[in-house]
Amino acid sequence: MSQLSIQQLEVLLVEPSSTQHHIIDNYLTALGTPGVHWAQDGATALEFMQNRIPDLVISTMHLPDMTGTELVLHMREQERLLDIAFMLISSETGIRYLEPLRQAGVVAMLPKPCSQDQLRASLFAALDFLEPEPLELDNIAPEEMNVLIVDDSFTSRHIVRQMLEKMGVEKICEAENGKQAVDHIEQEFFDLIVTDYNMPEMDGEQLSQFIRKESSQQSVPVLMVTSETDKARLAGVEKSGVSAIFDKPFNADTLRTTIQRLLA
Repeated sequence: MSQLSIQQLEVLLVEPSSTQHHIIDNYLTALGTPGVHWAQDGATALEFMQNRIPDLVISTMHLPDMTGTELVLHMREQERLLDIAFMLISSETGIRYLEPLRQAGVVAMLPKPCSQDQLRASLFAALDFLEPEPLELDNIAPEEMNVLIVDDSFTSRHIVRQMLEKMGVEKICEAENGKQAVDHIEQEFFDLIVTDYNMPEMDGEQLSQFIRKESSQQSVPVLMVTSETDKARLAGVEKSGVSAIFDKPFNADTLRTTIQRLLA
């Protein structure tokens, strides 16, 4: 079990509205989270994080000086802020705002207004992101697994790598696209491949087809991570031979339980 608890979380709430601040702050207090700091704009939040690193940033989308998307991208550009859990509470549905958030590895995207129960569930997802439980496998020790992560986004690769390392996985290779992944697959064997869908050179569907039809390790579990919503395209992905498909954002618990099921 995670040693970190909701009661120990230090939270930075980025919200320009005093009313919304009080609502969410009251929710967090009721859930037992005492360490809540407040910033009304993105610049103030970033300045705060230069001096004090919170466990979790909860932000609305539209801030006076930037969007919540821009805030998390600024955070992911700085090594010391890269691993902070980020949660969005917003009524925004525009893909140009939300897609970069999914790529940046947010732990949850909640509607605005959200309920206390929704916030509680997302706080547990944040805990699992920060301190995921270790993998429990019958036939192989996590530290002996060889895993390949394929994604054209450095941040997305880092998020998955971080989750796996905290679960006990030590041997991890990375590739920026399917073509690079093929080079790795032709040189060494893997126990698990985690790949994005939309990538240049060779996408996740083409990579999966190569693994199943042309590679020497056709039975390796392939986990697909995607924010794709087109049902026709997703049907093609499923037919390519992937073992499981995750929506972005996904949580560490989903990743862990799926790996345990596939490698049981």
